[in-house]
Amino acid sequence: MEEKLQKEIVQHITRNLLDIQILTLINKEPTWGYNIKKQIEAFSGLKIRHGALYPLLKKLENKGLIKSQKQQQGKRTRKTYTITQKGKAYLIAYQTILKEQIQE
Repeated sequence: MEEKLQKEIVQHITRNLLDIQILTLINKEPTWGYNIKKQIEAFSGLKIRHGALYPLLKKLENKGLIKSQKQQQGKRTRKTYTITQKGKAYLIAYQTILKEQIQE
């Protein structure tokens, strides 16, 4: 029962806070869209559609929370995402608010 409940909660968090999940992953190390997709799917068990992921990455970039850079990887070009100072501040603010909510 507890494992099922835990999986349900992780999926709920992922669905509703996908932007936070993405920022957290990119904060650990710069990465590309497909890798983000695979890591989130492995963690949550949810399938993330490209049609949901890439517009969200663009939105985070437009807000100045992440930035992208095209990198040549063999014969293919990959867009690698890194977190900005504003993105790090956003994550810290989120974590602070979450801690406050949990303590109440």
